[in-house]
Amino acid sequence: MNAQMPTLIINGLTTGYRSKNKTHIVGADLTASLYSGELTCLIGTNGCGKSTLLRTLTAFLSPLSGQIVMGGKNLADYSREELSRLVGVVLTDKVDVRDLRVRELVAMGRMPYTGFWGRLSKEDHLLVDEAIERVGIRALEHRPVHSLSDGEMQKALIAKTLAQETPFIFLDEPTAFLDYPSKVELFLLLRRLAREKQKTIFLSTHDLDLVLQMADRLWLLSREQGLQTGIPEDLVADGVLDGFFPHPHLCFSPGQMAYQVQMPLPETQTGSVAIEGEEGLVRDLLCRALRRAGIARATSLAETSFVVHIAADAPRYRLTKKADTLLKTDLIEELLQGISACISVSE
Repeated sequence: MNAQMPTLIINGLTTGYRSKNKTHIVGADLTASLYSGELTCLIGTNGCGKSTLLRTLTAFLSPLSGQIVMGGKNLADYSREELSRLVGVVLTDKVDVRDLRVRELVAMGRMPYTGFWGRLSKEDHLLVDEAIERVGIRALEHRPVHSLSDGEMQKALIAKTLAQETPFIFLDEPTAFLDYPSKVELFLLLRRLAREKQKTIFLSTHDLDLVLQMADRLWLLSREQGLQTGIPEDLVADGVLDGFFPHPHLCFSPGQMAYQVQMPLPETQTGSVAIEGEEGLVRDLLCRALRRAGIARATSLAETSFVVHIAADAPRYRLTKKADTLLKTDLIEELLQGISACISVSE
């Protein structure tokens, strides 16, 4: 656990919505903490209440019950003006600022400090420059906002939040529209900002592979288990991630710190082969391809007359039936075609 005092504490929090006739509870009895200098990620299945929790923490929604303490003060006790200097928010909603350039968008982060007329001081301009430089969008500052890619837009919005100079930054699925390299770049940026600026950064995401590699802390939210928190390694060691996403063909690999799909065999098998030879990646890939093709792997030579021999040199694969060599190839694709053809003939 982080040795420093938490910057945000939720205790017995219930989230949801109130209407005239009833109260709809989304999350109940949630308890957790956030810390400065850390990137904390919220993950969970669709409909478990991630967005509702995030909007409650940022005061867009009022809690149904429980307590949110942010910066040592109850969240409900902050005025709107105080919150604008405390919390920066980046949502997934598309921003319609067609007539603005990037620098002007980033400068909007200074609005809580510029007074009624919204005039930027010399210090405000310096902070805008610093935010643009730190996020790495200097080349974009004079571009129209509507011309930006999704990844560039996310960076511009993060720069705007940095210019706002809030100790807390909350982001709702910031990588939702990004390609994989842009997702990695954004996670690296947020990690760096948390450390260099000692900010408390909290985001919701579905990018499990990146989260397990790059998050300092996880909040795991589910309808069945509620909210479970900790650093990734402790959650893995405690087995929390093993059944977090219940699915018959999805399992968690602690050694690889990743979820893996267990490919189901087709109901109708096309035959089986035995494998002999080299252990390691090549053998693992071959087994994976056989399973996907619906070709079962025999556990002994007595179960089948077909054997794939894996060699260290070329050709890598040799398919035999008893003493006869039927095929030699370096490609798994050609091997699969040969196995299927041989089994069909033998049947």
